[in-house]
Amino acid sequence: MFKKITCYITAKDCSIPLQQVDNIKECEKIEKESVITIEPSTTFQEVLGFGGALTEAAAVNILSLLPHQQEEILRGYFDPKEGLGYKLCRIHMNSCDFCVDSYSCDDVEGDTDLKHFNIERDKKMVIPLLKRIKEYCQDLKILVSPWSPPAWMKTNGDMCHGGKLKDEYKKTWAKFFCKFIKAYKEEGIEIWAVTVQNEPMATQVWESCIYTAEEERDFVKDYLGPTLEEEGLSHIKILIWDHNKDIIYDRVKTILSDKEAAKYVWGVAFHWYGGDHFDQLKKIKEEFPDVNLVFTEGCQEGGVKLGSWELGERYAHEIIGDFNSYTIGFMDWNIVLDTMGGPNHVGNFCDAPIIVDKDQKKIHYQNAYYYIGHFSKFIRPGAKVVKSSCSSSKLEVLAAKNQDDTLAVVVFNKNPEEIEFSMVIGEKIFCGKSPARSILTIVLEK
Repeated sequence: MFKKITCYITAKDCSIPLQQVDNIKECEKIEKESVITIEPSTTFQEVLGFGGALTEAAAVNILSLLPHQQEEILRGYFDPKEGLGYKLCRIHMNSCDFCVDSYSCDDVEGDTDLKHFNIERDKKMVIPLLKRIKEYCQDLKILVSPWSPPAWMKTNGDMCHGGKLKDEYKKTWAKFFCKFIKAYKEEGIEIWAVTVQNEPMATQVWESCIYTAEEERDFVKDYLGPTLEEEGLSHIKILIWDHNKDIIYDRVKTILSDKEAAKYVWGVAFHWYGGDHFDQLKKIKEEFPDVNLVFTEGCQEGGVKLGSWELGERYAHEIIGDFNSYTIGFMDWNIVLDTMGGPNHVGNFCDAPIIVDKDQKKIHYQNAYYYIGHFSKFIRPGAKVVKSSCSSSKLEVLAAKNQDDTLAVVVFNKNPEEIEFSMVIGEKIFCGKSPARSILTIVLEK
C-alpha cells in the first residue's frame, strides 16, 4: 500500500528541528493503547495553504539585516523546497499597531474623490519585499485588511480608539479599497482578497473601527460588494468578521442569512485570541456549506519569550483544531519581530516565529517556526483533509492527502512523557513513538 514512509520530528529534547527519524514502522497487530485511525477515503475540505503577515514592523526588521540574512528569512518562509512553503500573505491597508506610527493613504479631510490617495509609504518597504517574496512564490495570495479608515471618515475623528465609519463616507471607503487594490496592481502586485475590518468588535488604543453585525452586513451588501463590481474587481474575494471565534457563529449568521449580502461573501476570517471554540467553526460550515473558513491572525501577546516551548505548541493545537473543523487556510501574524516584540507604535509587543536582533544582526528561529513547518511543508495547497481520530486525548492528530497522493499525518504530543501509539490505515498497522513535548509529521508515499 505504501512504498515509502518518512518521519520528521521537532521535540523539546531534540537539538535539531524538523529532522528525519525512524520513529515509525509497520506492525502485524495493534500493540499500543493509543490508537490513531486514518481513513484516506473519507475526505473533507481542500487546503488553500499557510502564510503570515508582512506588516510594516516585519518589513522594518527584515530590512535591518544584512542582504544575505534578508534572503534567508524570505526563502525560509516562502520557498516551497528550502522553506516553509508559505502561499498566503496578509498586509494592512493604512496603519495597524505594528507600524512605526499611525497613517492612512489619504489624510486630506473631506477628500471624497480620493484625489490625494497614495501608497507612497507602502512603496518604501512592504511592496519591495512582496516583489522579492514573489520570486520564491509566484502564485502568492495576498489578503488586505484595514484596521481603520482615515480619521476624517470616522465618528471619533481618530484612527485609534474605536469609533465608527460615518454614513456619508461609506461609499468613499468602499472606493478606497478599490484604489488600494488598483494601486498595488500598478506596482505589479495582485491582491487576492480583502477583509471588511480587522476585529470589528474591539475598541483598541491602536487603529480600530467598530461595526455591529448588521452594519458589516449592510456595508458589504450596499457598498463594498457593489463597488468592487463597478470597478471591475468582482474577482476580489471578500471575507467577513476577522475576529475571535467565541461569538463567530451568531455574528456570521446575521450576515450570511441575508442573501443579498451573502452573494458577495467568499469567506469568514477569524483569530485565536478568544479561545478554541472549534465547535463554532463546524456550526458555521454545517449551516453555510459554501463559505470558506480562514484563520487570519494569531500570536502570543505580551512580548518576546525566546525559547518558550509553549509558543509552538499553541500553533500546533490551533492548526489541528481548525483544520479538523473545516478551515482551509492559516495565516500567522507578524512573520518577523525584534527582540522587544515590535516595533509597535502603542507598545503592544508580541512574539513571532522569527525574532531578529537588529543590533547584533542575529536571527532567532523559535520552535513556532518549525511547528508551523510540520504542517505547511507537508500539507500542500490542493490537499484534502481526511478523517482521522485518536483513542487517546493525549495526542492530537491531523491528516491530509496531497494531490500527488502522498498522505501526511501530523501527531502532536504536548505531554511531559513519551507516548507510544499504533496507527491504522485501512488494513495496514504501524507502530510509532511520540516523544515528550514533540510534533511528528509522517509522510506515506504509495
